[in-house]
Amino acid sequence: MRPGFGQFRDATPEYFRFAAQFGATDVLLNNANLPGGERWELQDLVKLRISAEQHGLKLTALENVPTRFYDNIMLGGPKRDQQIENMIYTVRNIARAGIPIFGYNWMPSNVWRTPPALIRGGAVATAFDYSLAKKYPLTHDRVYSEEEMWKYLEYWIKIITPIAEKEGIRLGIHPCDPPVPVLGGIPQLLRSFEAYRRLIEIYPSDSNAIEFCQGTFSEMTDDIYDQIRYFGSRHKILYVHFRNVSGPVPKFREEFINTGYVDMFKAMNIYYEVGFDSFFIDDHVPHTHQDTAWGHRGRAFANGYIQAMIEAVKKQKQAAGEKPGTIKNWTPPYLQKNGRSAAAKSVSRSARR
Repeated sequence: MRPGFGQFRDATPEYFRFAAQFGATDVLLNNANLPGGERWELQDLVKLRISAEQHGLKLTALENVPTRFYDNIMLGGPKRDQQIENMIYTVRNIARAGIPIFGYNWMPSNVWRTPPALIRGGAVATAFDYSLAKKYPLTHDRVYSEEEMWKYLEYWIKIITPIAEKEGIRLGIHPCDPPVPVLGGIPQLLRSFEAYRRLIEIYPSDSNAIEFCQGTFSEMTDDIYDQIRYFGSRHKILYVHFRNVSGPVPKFREEFINTGYVDMFKAMNIYYEVGFDSFFIDDHVPHTHQDTAWGHRGRAFANGYIQAMIEAVKKQKQAAGEKPGTIKNWTPPYLQKNGRSAAAKSVSRSARR
């Protein structure tokens, strides 16, 4: 378990110095500012990795490409095949540049929020109210069905996963944020525990994994601790967005890392118990007094909290003689009793055909 920094686009010395000075070992860039209107080139990705290494950091992951790179893949548009070729090219180049993880999302309309909220001390946090969002117009040309969106996702996963296996890179999808049924006429597929169980069974592989945004998983109505145990004990969690929220959908606000409804110490203990061996980043942070637009103060606070939590859990567990990874292939009692859902079984059968 390691501290990381992310959520910046530009590989500048300023960002890398900030990450190194505040104790990060790993960094990721979100939607990196690279040349290319349709795909990314190997030489640009290698330069990106080297620029991080020059500051003593490991560029462990890239998160997201521009939506225009693969919107037709998500929506079954006329340029789907061309975009698949370009995404294969990009994923291969990320792997060959020595970057072991690629996280992305399945949100054609990106992240949604409604008007912000004031939290502790007047800090400004993003918020969401589904009753308001339902009134917003369509984001695309029509209303899409959940069935067709799953068909497009399954088609993509079955193509890209064997390529990722061959290249030695792990891919993971971020949950739909917020995790509600539909936004702007687009189904939010990855909005539940069951949806993620379905995803990883489309093509069972270490290269078909999860970009585990704990904040968004906490916005779901499923138990957050069960989800960490289930996916963590199967080594499906590539890295963690370690942030907190006020509660699950349909209405929530983001919080400081230590003021939301999730017990972050309990969560960190579970990551240790399932043998999670990657990094945590702060993700979103509230905007505080005289902070920068990126949130240097907020991120320094959140990252310090993460580092203290990692150290506390490790020392406590080691003092008790508890080794990491004692929980393996954990399943909730209700699933042990009932077995897999019909949807998960159907997906598993189709993946084998």
